[in-house]
Amino acid sequence: MTELDHRVRGVDHVAFPTFDPTGTVRFYRDVLGFPVVHSICAAGWGPEEHPDFIHFFFDIGNDDRIAFFYYFGTGPSVGGAPGARGDAYARFGADVPEFFVRSRHLAIQVESEQDLLEYRRRLDDSEWPVQMQIRHETIESIYTHDPNGYFFEITRAMRPVTPQEDLDANLTIDALLDVVGAPEPSFGKLLARKAELIVERAAGWAAAPR
Repeated sequence: MTELDHRVRGVDHVAFPTFDPTGTVRFYRDVLGFPVVHSICAAGWGPEEHPDFIHFFFDIGNDDRIAFFYYFGTGPSVGGAPGARGDAYARFGADVPEFFVRSRHLAIQVESEQDLLEYRRRLDDSEWPVQMQIRHETIESIYTHDPNGYFFEITRAMRPVTPQEDLDANLTIDALLDVVGAPEPSFGKLLARKAELIVERAAGWAAAPR
């Protein structure tokens, strides 16, 4: 596969709908301290049935933003049955495992353990206390749900990711694509295919200039 040159500069913004603009502003601006940096007010936009809306942005550092749409006259009923789990956009029924419901989330990075614990303090002093604090692989993270039900993470790196781990990640993904393209994919088949790829590519690594 030809390697494409990498031209992007990171996230400009990620955007989500909200049915609770008051709670959203309180959570991101007043509790976490992310300033409002932009808003767009749109009336008569798009097709005739499209509601008027406001699109507003919070600064999350590094010239990145998180943004929300509030559609006037639109209530939470569009997101699914009352009491359904999940966020304002994706609602899940009782038969969907909790790990699947929580897998869709936003993670924001901080520099240090001190910074992470400061955000934990701010959240724990608010209506949205931290629900989990976990160390996994190379990062430590705190988690909560924002007022819209979005699963929200703040994370810090415990150590740098090494080039060897980048290589391992690419091996894992290549093996995954091979396995899910065949019948009955499984974790065991993933590991077996990854081992095969290591054997196939080892000679090329040994011959590569150092």
